[in-house]
Amino acid sequence: MGLFNKIKNMFQTEEKKKEDFFDEKVEVFQEESKEEISREDSSKGNLKKQDDVKVYEKGLTKSREGFVSRLASLTHKYQKINEDYFEELEEILIMADIGVNTVMEFMDRLRDRVRHENIESPEELKEVIVDELFIIYVEDEVLSSKIKYNEDGPTVLLFVGVNGVGKTTTIAKLAHILKEQGQKVLLVGADTFRAGAVAQLNEWAERLDVSFYGKEEGADPASVVFDGVTRAVEDQYDVVLVDTAGRLQNKVNLMKELEKMNRVITSIVPGGPHETLLVVDATTGQNGISQAKSFQEITNITGIVLTKLDGTAKGGIVLAIKEEVGIPVKYIGLGERKEDLQVFDIEKYIYGLFKDMM
Repeated sequence: MGLFNKIKNMFQTEEKKKEDFFDEKVEVFQEESKEEISREDSSKGNLKKQDDVKVYEKGLTKSREGFVSRLASLTHKYQKINEDYFEELEEILIMADIGVNTVMEFMDRLRDRVRHENIESPEELKEVIVDELFIIYVEDEVLSSKIKYNEDGPTVLLFVGVNGVGKTTTIAKLAHILKEQGQKVLLVGADTFRAGAVAQLNEWAERLDVSFYGKEEGADPASVVFDGVTRAVEDQYDVVLVDTAGRLQNKVNLMKELEKMNRVITSIVPGGPHETLLVVDATTGQNGISQAKSFQEITNITGIVLTKLDGTAKGGIVLAIKEEVGIPVKYIGLGERKEDLQVFDIEKYIYGLFKDMM
């Protein structure tokens, strides 16, 4: 059984395992919505799962209507697999921002499967394509989307990224999620060089009713972090979200600044920062990949937050990040609402991307 089929079965109930995944998924969601499940905790869990999948489905609409619809059209255009078919498929995948190197490797593997499995029909190859794209993400190693939380004291999450990618908004959305989970959250405004950045984060903290620590614009970022994390320890906060500057054009200064912050955090909370999350705007495509590579040279990036994925038809960037950068995607932004920041889930991603194709 192909990996994509395994994903389908994971989403099916025991009674429906032999039915088509996508039709069954809709039926289960509709039934869950109507049924008023007697146990409240179970009901909330099912509804949360339903809502999350719907967010993926809606948020990936542009990508699904873009390159996925082109893949479906390609299947109808050719009755038999030939070199023209492969060339058009290659172009579609490159246009989806999967990345040239990744696409070249993918095409070689696809040709091998066609040859060894004697596949002649594009219709038959359709599911193989989805399987192989899924394999790109999961092979070699398991890239965990889970945040590494500190079991002894506050968890410190450092956010980096160039200006304009949605870093501050992402911090606010994650603060909302954590607060909803019952966590005591502190926002620290260490982006003291961008005009209005500290005030913007403070405003978000007030809106969300979470705590904030910051200083005046131009203050030493490391001193802000020192005082903020110290407060977090003294007042027993669960999670500290630190906003930092994104002056990538001056790598040396930024590297020194981040190194100093890391030393400060470690001196107060051993093992911190527990995650350094790079925020990337999905709509920038390959430029976002370049940013990720540049930040890797500066500091230890442990995860990617991919924002504005709902605003691009090039959803393949998720695969390109894994192949070209090797950093796990931890969260994806699929809309403007606070609830639209989602923990990255490869199965929901595959479902949201390819549901119209299978």
